[in-house]
Amino acid sequence: MGHLIAPSLLSANFGNLGKDLEMLNRSQADWIHADVMDGKFVPNISFGQPVIKQIRKLTTKPLDVHLMIVEPERYLKSFRDCGADILSVHYEASVHLHRTITEIKTLGMKAGVVLNPHTSVLLLEDIINEVDLVLLMSVNPGFGGQKFILNTFLRISQLREMILQKGSDALIEIDGGVNTDNAQQLIDSGADVLVAGNAVFSSDDPEQTIALLKFLKPSR
Repeated sequence: MGHLIAPSLLSANFGNLGKDLEMLNRSQADWIHADVMDGKFVPNISFGQPVIKQIRKLTTKPLDVHLMIVEPERYLKSFRDCGADILSVHYEASVHLHRTITEIKTLGMKAGVVLNPHTSVLLLEDIINEVDLVLLMSVNPGFGGQKFILNTFLRISQLREMILQKGSDALIEIDGGVNTDNAQQLIDSGADVLVAGNAVFSSDDPEQTIALLKFLKPSR
């Protein structure tokens, strides 16, 4: 399986979201990434269940929902009911991570765990076989359009090694500052899913940018 592209709606035009979703439906995008922010876990507030519900009506592509919120376990079922296919929670926000991951899967969604840039990938050793994906933040979460943190490449390699050692099927997803300049190196380091927001939606031709990202081939 090649890598997947998940354009992030955080950078979309909320004045005309329907048009941007039509473009994504036509495009080579595999998933649609939706960042839910509560203003507490991260300093920003984005959107919640009502918006996810509308997005679900306008696309058949899998919805990759990233909860940047405190106490994510309180909202698992409501996001499932709104149409989330993949639900990811932050390691830093989940006191009972194993229980939360188990519940996400019981509700019929794929389960992801997210790590902030300062959180060691080694902390996932005991849960890596339970999760469907690990989302590595390559910027500090809370704002779109930030500069990519270079240490991410090393973190991907460390995580890839752990996944292989443990015989896990977890995908590695990268979110933050992903663009056409660093995407090749991300794939070569072992990334499976690239979340791209600014790079796609500020492009003169978003569909072409998605295609460029999608059709990169590993160079190793």
